[in-house]
Amino acid sequence: MTYQILTETAASISELKANPMKVVASGDGMPIVVLNRNEPAFYCVPAPAYEAMMELIDDIELLKIVKARLAEESVKVSIDDL
Repeated sequence: MTYQILTETAASISELKANPMKVVASGDGMPIVVLNRNEPAFYCVPAPAYEAMMELIDDIELLKIVKARLAEESVKVSIDDL
């Protein structure tokens, strides 16, 4: 069976168990796929990369809200009325 690997760096479970920080460092800040019997088991994502992904997800959600509100009717308000 074939699998799509979404990173440039891969490591085995054995390598991860032996030296986890070395495996994380081998990705140069990018995610690493961890293989179990040559099948992707999970992705190891360093904290800065995870934080960046979460920011992008938040931005996408905010963009959806902005696009939905573009179609709403605007209401004129005077600063003196506030």
